[in-house]
Amino acid sequence: MKKKGVIIGVIIAVIVIIAVSIIGSYNGLISLEESTNTAYSDIQVQLQRRMDLVPNLVNTVKGYAAHETEVFTAVSDARAKLAGAGTVEEASEANEELSSALSRLIAISESYPELKSNENFLSLQDELAGTENRIGVARKDYNDAVQKYNVKIRSFPTNIFANMLGFEKKQQFEADSAAQSAPSVSFD
Repeated sequence: MKKKGVIIGVIIAVIVIIAVSIIGSYNGLISLEESTNTAYSDIQVQLQRRMDLVPNLVNTVKGYAAHETEVFTAVSDARAKLAGAGTVEEASEANEELSSALSRLIAISESYPELKSNENFLSLQDELAGTENRIGVARKDYNDAVQKYNVKIRSFPTNIFANMLGFEKKQQFEADSAAQSAPSVSFD
């Protein structure tokens, strides 16, 4: 009779240990997933901040360089694409396009000395530079959170529970392939 009670006790203890392990793994996965969602949201906030600055910057430059319509169109198109991005990959691609278009817009100021000295333009340019730094930090934080999450869902034994519960690998916010090569600078 005593043996039967000990065996039942051991079985119950094993079941409790397994249940606690599953619950702990699940809660850990939820926590990591929410960290990635929050980090992605932080990127979106900074991208929105930049998108809100862009029209003011464009309008300031338009006042001095109204004939630079190709650059203004590129900025507007890239901004719209970023606003409509639905996935990390689309947002990353649209972000690179907007960064490129903004670089061309800022480069226009070199041709217009009075624009370069315009207080509103300088203020907007500083705001944009600060926002670009914030975007970089937010992207790094997001990628760090995704890395921790992806490692966790792929590590044994958590990967068993993650697969059963539908946790999927998240995509990192990557730079465009064109960012892999240094731009050429010419002082002709």
